[in-house]
Amino acid sequence: MTEPIFIRDYSLLGKDAKRAVDEGLANAQWYQAPIARGRLKDLMKRSDGPAIRDTSIWLAAFFITAGLAIYFYPHWWSWPFFLSYGILYGSSTDSRWHECGHGTAFKTRWMNQVVYQMACFMIMRAPTVWRWSHTRHHTDTIIVGRDPEIAIMRPTYVLKLVMSYFAVPQTIDAIKKIAMHATGRLTSEELTFVPETERQSVYFVARIWVLIHLSAICTSLYFHSWLPSLLIGPLPTMYGAWVHVMTGLTQHGGLAENVLDHRLNSRTVLMNPIIRFIYWNMNYHVEHHMFPMVPYHQLPQLYEDMKPYTVPATPSIIAAYREMIPAWIKQIKDPGYVIPRQLPGGTHAVMQPRPSE
Repeated sequence: MTEPIFIRDYSLLGKDAKRAVDEGLANAQWYQAPIARGRLKDLMKRSDGPAIRDTSIWLAAFFITAGLAIYFYPHWWSWPFFLSYGILYGSSTDSRWHECGHGTAFKTRWMNQVVYQMACFMIMRAPTVWRWSHTRHHTDTIIVGRDPEIAIMRPTYVLKLVMSYFAVPQTIDAIKKIAMHATGRLTSEELTFVPETERQSVYFVARIWVLIHLSAICTSLYFHSWLPSLLIGPLPTMYGAWVHVMTGLTQHGGLAENVLDHRLNSRTVLMNPIIRFIYWNMNYHVEHHMFPMVPYHQLPQLYEDMKPYTVPATPSIIAAYREMIPAWIKQIKDPGYVIPRQLPGGTHAVMQPRPSE
C-alpha cells in the first residue's frame, strides 16, 4: 500500500517553524571540520586585490557585450552578445551579491557595498531583505520552516522547477515584493527576520528601483524599441538566469533537510574556470557553509584542507544532475527521500525528516 504524500510547511510562520524550534533545530550548533585555528585565520584574511581584478574583468565584460549587442541590434548577430550579457546580468550577479553580502569579497567595506547594491538590482533581490534572509539561511540551513531560501520544496513541483531556469517564478515574486516594499510594507515572513530599524531602507531602495524600471520601460515605449528593456530590468534577469539556476540548484538539491551537518545537506561540485568565474567559487559549497567568512578566492584552498573530513566532491555539473534528477523524481511521491551520503570513516548517514502531522 502506498503511503500518503505528506506536505511540509515551508513558511516561516507555520507548524514546521514551531517544530524546528521545539526540536532544537533553530539556531543550533553545527558540525565543523577540525581545521587548525591558525590556518583558518590565514584563510579568512580579506584582500582587495583578487576582487578588484575579478570585478574589473566583470565590468569590462558588461561594457563589451552590451556595446556589441547594441551595435548589431536588431540583426540576429546581436543575440550571442545579448546571451553573454544576460549571463553576466542574470547569473554572475547571484554570486556577487552573495559574496559581497558576506562582506568577504573585498577587504574595503564600501567596495563590497557598491558591488552588492549593483548585483542585487540586476538579479532583483532587495538588498536589505536578502542580507537578513541569507543570515537566516546560514543559521538554519535547509531547516524546514526556518530557512527562507530553500529552492526546491517537497514534494517536487516539476513545472515550477522547470520554469525556475527561466527565472519565471522568481521574477514574478520579486516584482510583487518590490511593489509591496515601495508602498512601505513587508511580507509577513519578512517581518520575522528583517529588523525594524532596517525596514525604511527596504522601502527607500524599492522606490528607487521602481523609478529605474519604469524609466527603462518608458524609454522602450518612446523609441518603439525593445533595446532598453533588453538591457535593464526583468528581461535580462530572466533570459540570463539559467546559468545561476543550473549551478545554484546543485548546492542543496536532493539532499537532507532538518540536519545539523552541512556535509549532509550541501554539495561541493568541481567546475571549469569559466563557470567558477561566473559563480565566484560558490561550487565549493560545503566549505562555504561550514566556514562562511572565508573569502571566495580562498575556497579552493579550504576545499583541499577539508578533504579528509568531508564527502568527496561531485566531479562535474553533469554528475550532480545525474544524482539530483532521480532524487527529484522520487521526491514527487516520497518527499522523505534524500540522497545518502558516505561520511569519512565509513559512516553511512541518511537523515530522514519527520512527516508533517
